[in-house]
Amino acid sequence: QVQLVESGGGLVQAGGSLRLSCAASGRTPSSYAMGWFRQAPGKEREFVASISWSGGNTYYADSVKGRFTISRDNAKNTVFLQMNSLKPEDTAVYYCASTLGSSSDLRTDVGADYWGKGTLVTVSS
Repeated sequence: QVQLVESGGGLVQAGGSLRLSCAASGRTPSSYAMGWFRQAPGKEREFVASISWSGGNTYYADSVKGRFTISRDNAKNTVFLQMNSLKPEDTAVYYCASTLGSSSDLRTDVGADYWGKGTLVTVSS
């Protein structure tokens, strides 16, 4: 079993930045893709970004391209999401996910094998 724990959420003003982290522990595989999803109040969970084990392949939702950057530190089993130019519509609970498949598999939530419990990001206008 793999445990994922997110951190770094909070309250920020529009235009500000936050950096989310997700640490994996437990029986982590030798290689796995990781990613981020979010769920806003009253809406379905949606894909945000994913990254391959090597970091060579990344995917982003159109709504965050150019503003968010996903990265990872495999030595620490941690994935990051740097969020810049935040907008009120970015307000959501952000979930970390991992998969034994590829980073492209994480573009939909059915591709995830493990989930974190989420961290709340609130962007005020």
